[in-house]
Amino acid sequence: MTEALTLTDVLDLRAYERVREEYRAAVIARKRLRRVALGPFMTLVFECVDTVRFQIQEMARVEKILSDEAIQVELDIYNRLLPQVGELSATLFIELTSEALLREWLPKLVGIERALGIDVDGDVVPSVPEADHAAALVRDTVTPAVHYVRFAFTEAQVEAFAYADQVALVARHPEYEARTVLPDDVREELLGDLRDTTKPLPIG
Repeated sequence: MTEALTLTDVLDLRAYERVREEYRAAVIARKRLRRVALGPFMTLVFECVDTVRFQIQEMARVEKILSDEAIQVELDIYNRLLPQVGELSATLFIELTSEALLREWLPKLVGIERALGIDVDGDVVPSVPEADHAAALVRDTVTPAVHYVRFAFTEAQVEAFAYADQVALVARHPEYEARTVLPDDVREELLGDLRDTTKPLPIG
């Protein structure tokens, strides 16, 4: 089971500044294996301890967050993104570059957070929106540009993910259909999440 990050996992600002350049480069390298484009304007970033801790460290740095209480607020928010064993957790970005495109597409894409899947040789593992995020969506006529979703695998599906001829990320929305086959290095990286063998990067 992926352990939640705690206050002891977050460096204070001075300590983080000393290691930030090296740590940031390592996280960016890991994110390259976790970022998957889906169609013309969607990207999913599959989250792990490193991506989540990096977001918290960067948020604390930008906002000059110093108190344990304020850091704990960020921990409570971002820990919800951590995948558990047999699960992938991702942030979906709808990357529209103009106000006109936002006005056109965000109403069309209502429900996209439930219309994604991971196709393992024809067996599709569906997306489920992160519960607290879904509960905060109060408008049903337009979708946000960012969603948090999970893909829950059975043990058999995890094994199939490892050995299938092809694994693809898919969108099956009435207004947006797309398919991206996962490269072998991406599959290997994400299999670490499913099997809980992903090793966190050192920091500090």
